[in-house]
Amino acid sequence: MATIKRTAARYGQFGGFSPYGNMTVLTYALATNAIGAVIDSDSVAAIAAGDVIDLGELPAGMRLDDAQILIKTGMTATVTGSLGFKYADTDSTEVPQDAAYFINAGDLATAGRLRANTGKLVTLPKPARLILTTGVAANAKASDIKVIVSGELKGPR
Repeated sequence: MATIKRTAARYGQFGGFSPYGNMTVLTYALATNAIGAVIDSDSVAAIAAGDVIDLGELPAGMRLDDAQILIKTGMTATVTGSLGFKYADTDSTEVPQDAAYFINAGDLATAGRLRANTGKLVTLPKPARLILTTGVAANAKASDIKVIVSGELKGPR
């Protein structure tokens, strides 16, 4: 299983972060080329089942309220994905990393919108990485997916 890291993690974000708490929406793009490899990443290989795609940073102090995966052009039939987060360094006992925090085994092959299906609400104690873990099959086609994470920036603790 490879870990593929996007080099252009976030786009279209306006303004800076406020430690006083404000609602924020972070958007991450995930597109693949004709062979199924992630565009603007550190890998030229097609996405395989079990690969972890690092979409970008989630800031410390962010309360994770909701997430959506918008699938304009789906991946190869039967490809699924779990959306969650992990820390760059060590795990946290206060808020443990969770590779399927938002979505577990969602259908990434069919155009549409996937919504978070968890009932948990956590505030990140330190910066984390938003990750998408693929499953079932490898991707072998071009796709166009956007991931939207919303929450309140409560500031570092």
